[in-house]
Amino acid sequence: MTIPNEERKYSYVDYLTWDEGERVELIDGEIFNMSPAPSRQHQQILGELFKAFSSFLEDAECEVYFAPFDVRLFAENKSNDNITNVVQPDLTVVCDKDKLDDQGCSGSPDLIIEVLSPSFIKIDRWDKYKLYEKAGVQEYWLVDPINQAVEVHYLDGTQYGFQGVFTEEDTVSVQILPELTLHLNEIFNENDHKY
Repeated sequence: MTIPNEERKYSYVDYLTWDEGERVELIDGEIFNMSPAPSRQHQQILGELFKAFSSFLEDAECEVYFAPFDVRLFAENKSNDNITNVVQPDLTVVCDKDKLDDQGCSGSPDLIIEVLSPSFIKIDRWDKYKLYEKAGVQEYWLVDPINQAVEVHYLDGTQYGFQGVFTEEDTVSVQILPELTLHLNEIFNENDHKY
């Protein structure tokens, strides 16, 4: 079955019937198609981030996952037909293992990182920003491969507080994992390609 184009609200029940080869997300019941595949630069940066987090978390309580990995937001105590927000962040860190199941993460992860792609900038910078803020995701990073920069937001109560933009020569601390500091030159080290 192909993904429908009808203008109506969809749920996780619908999502589960669509072709596995097609990457889509649901935001408030609306379909967001994630094709085409990310660029090589995007994947290199994501790979470096995953290596840094997975190495640090080897003996920790938290777990890290990279896309495709379903995160069902606002899913607590809801049946699948009432879940209308299913995203596949580039990188997801979950510290509450009760939120993990065979389908991915049910509820809000602790940290989400999105590596920006030209065709998804508005979705990542606005739609997902507001969604993650409302869902209570503690920390949200936007990684800009073109400018080799990381924009960091921490949840302060119910709203994100902007923590700054960090570039290739900077180090950035992970709020949810205070002992983890990333040297961004290592994340962007082989990524001098342009889209």
